[in-house]
Amino acid sequence: MARVKIDRRLAIFGVLIVVLSTTMGTQYAHTKISYSFTIVHPSEVGIRFIGSDNCSDDGDRCLRVVNNNSGLSLELGEWLPNSTKNYTAAFGIVNENPYTVNITHINITGENISFVDIWLHGNRTEDYPDEGDCGTRIKVVENGISYFGKGCCAWQLAPGDDNTSTMDGPNVLTPWDETSHIRYSNSNTNAVNITDDYVWVGVSLNVPNDSTLQRATGTITVHFEADTH
Repeated sequence: MARVKIDRRLAIFGVLIVVLSTTMGTQYAHTKISYSFTIVHPSEVGIRFIGSDNCSDDGDRCLRVVNNNSGLSLELGEWLPNSTKNYTAAFGIVNENPYTVNITHINITGENISFVDIWLHGNRTEDYPDEGDCGTRIKVVENGISYFGKGCCAWQLAPGDDNTSTMDGPNVLTPWDETSHIRYSNSNTNAVNITDDYVWVGVSLNVPNDSTLQRATGTITVHFEADTH
C-alpha cells in the first residue's frame, strides 16, 4: 500500500510541473490603438508652400494646385532658344511648426534639367545673380545639379506660429488666390536666414540656342530636416 501512495504523489507533482511550465511560457496579448491623420492642402500644412510670381503664359501664379484637388504644380511658361528667365519668387516656403526646420537640399529630375538653376533667398524681387549681397541668397541647384545633400543646411526656417494666413509672425498676410487655388504673398519684406519663418525659392531658366522645341517636364523635390526634441 505504501508504494501506491508514493506513486500517486509523484503523479500529482508531475501534473504541477506541466501546469507551471504552461503558465511561465511565452505569453501573447493584443492591444488596439486608434489613430488618425488628415490630408491637407499644401498651403495649409506645417511646412507650407505659397505662390508669388505669375506665369508668363496665363498670368496665374507659377505655383498652383489644379482644380483645388491635386498636388502642387509649377508652371514656368514658354521660352525661346537662347533666352534666360528669372522667376525670383517662383514660390515661397513657410514654416508654421513651433520649432526650426532646415531645408537640407533641393534636387530636380526630369527633362532638360541642365537648363535650370534654383536659389533660396530673402529678397522676393532680387534679380540674381547680378544684384545684392551674396549673403542674402544661396544657389542650391546649378545646371540641374544640387549643391547640397542629406545632413546639410542650405537655409534654416525659424519657428512659426501655426497661422497659415500670415508669415513673418503676424506681419505679412498670405491671402487665398481663388484662380490658382493657393495662398500667396507679394510682400517685399525681406526674409533673413535663421531669423524668419519663410524663404523665397527662385528658379532661373537658361535655354541654349540649339535647344529642341519641346515641352520639358520634371519634379523639384525640397528636402527638410527638423529636431523636435
